[in-house]
Amino acid sequence: MAITNLTKAEGRLADIIWEHQPMPSPRLVGICGEELGWKKTTTYTMLKKLENKGLFLNDKGTVRALLTKDEFAAQQSRDFVSEQFDGSLPRFFAAFTRGKGLNNQEVAELQEMIDRYKGE
Repeated sequence: MAITNLTKAEGRLADIIWEHQPMPSPRLVGICGEELGWKKTTTYTMLKKLENKGLFLNDKGTVRALLTKDEFAAQQSRDFVSEQFDGSLPRFFAAFTRGKGLNNQEVAELQEMIDRYKGE
């Protein structure tokens, strides 16, 4: 499932929901009013956009996440590698580290991940 990127405003709302969910939608409206200066209509319009992207659900007045923040980030990362590097993690890694290099701790952490996920 490809998820489009979030606008800055959508990202701010998503962070609020992830932090406080599940929560009654009136509470979300209150938080957005306090933290973002949004009116009720703005909050519900933005929430609907995030629902249409498959991230959240407003079910009978209770707002909850359909994906955790980590799941969303993982999907975004997979989509990026797929779109920019034809799905090749080694090509992404080569581009990411070009000119930067890795320190010993980073190498050890990456090797541990490779060993852990090898053969899955």
